[in-house]
Amino acid sequence: MEQRIGSGSNPLNTEALKAEAVKAEPVAGAGFDPAFIPGITAPAAPLAKQEGPGEPKEPEAEAPEATEGAPEPEESEEGDAAADEPAAPADGPVFEAADRRARIVADHQGVRLSLDEEACEFRWAEIAAVESESPRFGKRYTITVHTPDRRWYPIEIEATSRSRFKEWDDELDAVLDAYFEDGD
Repeated sequence: MEQRIGSGSNPLNTEALKAEAVKAEPVAGAGFDPAFIPGITAPAAPLAKQEGPGEPKEPEAEAPEATEGAPEPEESEEGDAAADEPAAPADGPVFEAADRRARIVADHQGVRLSLDEEACEFRWAEIAAVESESPRFGKRYTITVHTPDRRWYPIEIEATSRSRFKEWDDELDAVLDAYFEDGD
């Protein structure tokens, strides 16, 4: 294995950085917004161009007024969900396992994990691998979802008995065979 000795960073070219800073637009970040956390919060919107004393103010677009006699379209949750998602195959395999805290559902849409109030969803295109593990002792069945960017999301389900492990393995294999396309 080859390893480098010394610092892995290159020295900064301060003149180039100053030149870029002069022509760059303001950037939101921790230096400008102390509440900014990369990856969790969205950067603050750049400040609007300040008007000078002699510059005219741009007219704001007015919202069209609603007509009083026109009925408003009613939206139902079922209609919205049906429009967003393709029709579900009724006869496809589904894997579902849950205990008092954790839950996993794998079906035609992908894999959904939830633990207490936290939940995450992975579409089949976002999944690199799904791994299941049965412990030698105990009743906690572990399922781990791996993503292409080398992150993994494990969840443990407590089974009522160790015989459930074999059932869950068979159900999960059926779902993976039906929906998961391996990148071979």
